[in-house]
Amino acid sequence: MEEKLMSRKKPSFPINDRFNSYLARYNRNTKIPVFYDDLLRFSGCIAVYDQHDEDTLWVRCYYADSERIEIDESLKHVYTILHSDGNMDSLESLNIDAIDYCTFGNSKPFRIKVRNILNDSFTYFYVKLADASRIYGLEIEHILSPHRINFLVYKDTLIEEHIAGIPGDVFLEDELPHCDERAKTQIAKQFVKFNERCMVRLLGDMRSYNYVVIPTHDFDHVDYTIRAIDFDQQSYEGNLKVYRPQFFKENFKMVQLVSDKLQADSIEQYRREERSLLAKRMINARTRFKELIRCMINDHVSTQANVRQLRKDLYDFTKDMKFKRARTMGQILRTALEFVRRNYEDVNPKGLR
Repeated sequence: MEEKLMSRKKPSFPINDRFNSYLARYNRNTKIPVFYDDLLRFSGCIAVYDQHDEDTLWVRCYYADSERIEIDESLKHVYTILHSDGNMDSLESLNIDAIDYCTFGNSKPFRIKVRNILNDSFTYFYVKLADASRIYGLEIEHILSPHRINFLVYKDTLIEEHIAGIPGDVFLEDELPHCDERAKTQIAKQFVKFNERCMVRLLGDMRSYNYVVIPTHDFDHVDYTIRAIDFDQQSYEGNLKVYRPQFFKENFKMVQLVSDKLQADSIEQYRREERSLLAKRMINARTRFKELIRCMINDHVSTQANVRQLRKDLYDFTKDMKFKRARTMGQILRTALEFVRRNYEDVNPKGLR
């Protein structure tokens, strides 16, 4: 199914000067002491297996002693820059427990496990090659989704914080069967909203292993949210279905859940709710959002064939003539989001004064 929906390989796009200036203005562009290429100098590695002895497609990297000390110190410094003020005084309480490398997917990231030796708590962050379309995806997520996201860019290296949650494929296999009926209805609702948000903001390839399900315990029940964790497919593909998680076979159990638990009127209500929230966030972050979209309009983050296909698909879907005039993925995204904003303003004119 996915072979028909998506390209076999998405290229990486460089960060141009205009986008670099935008990132610097909003404190995303910060000098860091280690680069992606530095981590590629590992001298050996072993496969990492999960608790079921299945290959995770990550390998644990080992470095020569002469390099490991310098790499560890640099990674601890990166952690403090990402999560605090970069103060070197806290480095003594940190330890780099593992450096893992993923051989699967486009970004081929390094996953860094950082442990606080004073209380044994740990977290992760990721080191990746900086790809403009991925970084656009991260920024759009930060501005338009319910979630804030923390990352840094320096030259050709991207540092991303870890997004905690249960991987979607694991949740569907191990957790969903044990949820009660109320929880299943709530999960169905969240998938409808997630599906709508991905489509409107053109975030593609949300197969179950590219998002997490986050349970939040309230005093008498558990709420669930769904959050994207992979932004590699921001506004690249031409097929509109790529931006709608419902069309991936890995999400079939979610789609079936929606069909079983929600009526058509409820589905449409949740879609409207999500579009309204997107419009409000767009309006509240008007200046930053406009600057970001201007960067993307003047950037090259896809092929002309994909641009032509997607604008046709979106015109067929919305009948909005403005899609036919779009010449870049940035213009297509702006048109899609303005379509949502205009509809919101038509219904809520007083809310904008």
